[in-house]
Amino acid sequence: MQVAAQVREIRRARHLSQRQLASRMQVPRTYISKIENGKAIPTLGSLERLADALEVDMRQLVRDSRSRREEEVAAIMADSFLAEIAAMLPHLDSLHRTLLYGSVRDMATGRRRTA
Repeated sequence: MQVAAQVREIRRARHLSQRQLASRMQVPRTYISKIENGKAIPTLGSLERLADALEVDMRQLVRDSRSRREEEVAAIMADSFLAEIAAMLPHLDSLHRTLLYGSVRDMATGRRRTA
Protein backbone atom coordinates (compact mmCIF):
# COMPACT_ATOMS: atom_id res chain seq x y z
CA MET A 1 0.00 0.00 0.00
CA GLN A 2 1.30 3.41 -0.98
CA VAL A 3 0.20 5.17 2.24
CA ALA A 4 2.17 2.70 4.35
CA ALA A 5 5.41 3.36 2.48
CA GLN A 6 4.85 7.12 2.46
CA VAL A 7 4.19 7.28 6.21
CA ARG A 8 7.31 5.23 6.96
CA GLU A 9 9.47 7.23 4.54
CA ILE A 10 8.34 10.62 5.82
CA ARG A 11 8.55 9.54 9.47
CA ARG A 12 12.12 8.35 8.98
CA ALA A 13 13.06 11.50 7.04
CA ARG A 14 11.80 13.51 10.02
CA HIS A 15 13.90 11.32 12.35
CA LEU A 16 10.85 10.28 14.33
CA SER A 17 10.33 6.92 15.97
CA GLN A 18 6.97 5.21 15.72
CA ARG A 19 6.51 6.00 19.41
CA GLN A 20 7.16 9.72 18.83
CA LEU A 21 4.73 9.85 15.92
CA ALA A 22 2.13 7.97 17.93
CA SER A 23 2.57 10.44 20.78
CA ARG A 24 2.00 13.36 18.43
CA MET A 25 -1.20 11.69 17.20
CA GLN A 26 -2.22 10.49 20.66
CA VAL A 27 -2.62 6.90 19.47
CA PRO A 28 -0.88 3.66 20.48
CA ARG A 29 2.49 2.96 18.84
CA THR A 30 1.07 -0.30 17.51
CA TYR A 31 -1.40 1.71 15.38
CA ILE A 32 1.52 3.42 13.60
CA SER A 33 3.17 0.03 13.12
CA LYS A 34 -0.02 -1.41 11.63
CA ILE A 35 -0.36 1.54 9.24
CA GLU A 36 3.26 1.24 8.11
CA ASN A 37 2.90 -2.51 7.59
CA GLY A 38 -0.36 -2.18 5.67
CA LYS A 39 -2.36 -3.98 8.34
CA ALA A 40 -4.48 -0.93 9.14
CA ILE A 41 -5.95 1.49 6.65
CA PRO A 42 -6.21 4.94 8.18
CA THR A 43 -9.48 6.77 7.98
CA LEU A 44 -9.65 10.23 6.43
CA GLY A 45 -9.51 11.72 9.93
CA SER A 46 -6.45 9.63 10.80
CA LEU A 47 -4.77 10.71 7.55
CA GLU A 48 -5.33 14.34 8.51
CA ARG A 49 -3.86 13.73 11.97
CA LEU A 50 -0.92 11.82 10.45
CA ALA A 51 -0.24 14.67 8.06
CA ASP A 52 -0.39 17.19 10.91
CA ALA A 53 1.89 15.06 13.08
CA LEU A 54 4.38 14.64 10.22
CA GLU A 55 4.04 18.33 9.26
CA VAL A 56 3.19 17.56 5.62
CA ASP A 57 0.28 18.12 3.30
CA MET A 58 -2.11 15.16 3.37
CA ARG A 59 -1.61 14.71 -0.38
CA GLN A 60 1.97 13.61 0.31
CA LEU A 61 0.65 10.59 2.19
CA VAL A 62 -1.56 9.37 -0.64
CA ARG A 63 0.43 10.25 -3.75
CA ASP A 64 1.40 7.47 -6.10
CA SER A 65 4.59 6.86 -8.07
CA ARG A 66 3.17 8.66 -11.11
CA SER A 67 2.54 11.88 -9.21
CA ARG A 68 5.99 11.66 -7.58
CA ARG A 69 7.56 11.28 -11.04
CA GLU A 70 5.58 14.28 -12.33
CA GLU A 71 6.83 16.37 -9.39
CA GLU A 72 10.43 15.31 -10.06
CA VAL A 73 10.14 16.15 -13.76
CA ALA A 74 8.62 19.53 -12.94
CA ALA A 75 11.48 20.27 -10.54
CA ILE A 76 14.05 19.37 -13.19
CA MET A 77 12.30 21.37 -15.90
CA ALA A 78 12.22 24.42 -13.61
CA ASP A 79 15.96 24.71 -14.24
CA SER A 80 16.30 26.64 -17.53
CA PHE A 81 19.56 24.92 -18.53
CA LEU A 82 18.13 21.43 -17.99
CA ALA A 83 14.93 22.38 -19.78
CA GLU A 84 16.97 23.54 -22.77
CA ILE A 85 18.88 20.26 -22.88
CA ALA A 86 15.68 18.26 -22.53
CA ALA A 87 14.17 20.11 -25.50
CA MET A 88 17.19 19.15 -27.65
CA LEU A 89 17.25 15.45 -26.78
CA PRO A 90 14.52 14.32 -29.19
CA HIS A 91 16.46 15.88 -32.08
CA LEU A 92 19.70 14.00 -31.39
CA ASP A 93 20.54 10.69 -33.03
CA SER A 94 21.50 7.82 -30.73
CA LEU A 95 25.27 8.39 -31.10
CA HIS A 96 25.08 12.07 -30.16
CA ARG A 97 22.65 11.32 -27.34
CA THR A 98 25.07 8.71 -25.94
CA LEU A 99 27.98 11.15 -26.21
CA LEU A 100 25.97 13.84 -24.44
CA TYR A 101 24.96 11.46 -21.63
CA GLY A 102 28.58 10.38 -21.20
CA SER A 103 29.79 13.98 -21.05
CA VAL A 104 27.14 14.96 -18.52
CA ARG A 105 27.88 11.89 -16.40
CA ASP A 106 31.61 12.72 -16.47
CA MET A 107 30.94 16.32 -15.45
CA ALA A 108 28.68 15.19 -12.63
CA THR A 109 31.30 12.81 -11.27
CA GLY A 110 34.16 15.27 -11.78
CA ARG A 111 36.00 13.19 -14.38
CA ARG A 112 37.59 14.72 -17.45
CA ARG A 113 37.61 13.13 -20.86
CA THR A 114 40.91 12.97 -22.67
CA ALA A 115 41.18 12.88 -26.44
